[in-house]
Amino acid sequence: QVQLVESGGGLVQAGGSLRLFCAASGRTFRNNAMGWFRQAPGKEREFVAAISWLGGTTDYADSVKGRFTISRDNAKNTLYLQMNSLKPEDTAVYYCAARADKRIAVVPAGFDYWGQGTQVTVSS
Repeated sequence: QVQLVESGGGLVQAGGSLRLFCAASGRTFRNNAMGWFRQAPGKEREFVAAISWLGGTTDYADSVKGRFTISRDNAKNTLYLQMNSLKPEDTAVYYCAARADKRIAVVPAGFDYWGQGTQVTVSS
């Protein structure tokens, strides 16, 4: 089992920045590929970014490329999502997810453990 707790969400104006954190506990964090997903009201959960177990491979949704950066610190069992140049359409609940595999995935079904989510609201 891997337990995941997100933090860092909040209200920000368009053009601003936020940094999300995901603290992991339980099974060895470093063996898991990780990802960030988001879900807006009335919409399906969508892929945002993913990172392999050592951080050597990353992938991003086209909508966030160049604005968001995923990273991890295996010594601290923590996953990060740096979000810059935020837009109102980035408003959603953001979820951290862990995969029982070292390689990345880009669909929710590819992940085995989920956090409870943190709200990000971007005002125009």
